[in-house]
Amino acid sequence: MSITVRITHLLIAVVAVLGVAMVESERSAVRAAAERPDPQDTQKKADGSRSVWDGVYTEEQAKRGNPLYQQECANCHGSQLNGGEAAPALVGIEFGANWGGLSLGDLFDRIKMSMPQDNPGHLSRQQTADILVYMLSMNKIPAGQKELEPDAAALSRIRFEMFKPQ
Repeated sequence: MSITVRITHLLIAVVAVLGVAMVESERSAVRAAAERPDPQDTQKKADGSRSVWDGVYTEEQAKRGNPLYQQECANCHGSQLNGGEAAPALVGIEFGANWGGLSLGDLFDRIKMSMPQDNPGHLSRQQTADILVYMLSMNKIPAGQKELEPDAAALSRIRFEMFKPQ
């Protein structure tokens, strides 16, 4: 075998070994990244914050909120939460754009202090929470195992996100 052929074979072997080493290195990096905790998850746990996608209300609470919503809110916001002439929709992209990234505490306070427009502030804290939960359910936010508390401070640690985080 000529020296040129031997060098060619040696180069092919070196390239193959380097290729395998690179693939294994990439696999190790991917495994390490998958096993490493997400810094956002760590922060969420450290400060107690959550998202509406963490199951922050129960189905029963949403059912309780429906008749309250129909009685107190539907005249302006519509029976399907689609909005009216002077009131915005409480479902869909526009609602998500207006409230996305804010806390449920912000939304709770807005409802509690200024709604319904013809009699603001008369809803109890529990009624306000139940109406808020009904709104979440109508926005296809999934229920969980525990009721949403009617406590603005606790609600301030829950972010409203229209779409499930990846």
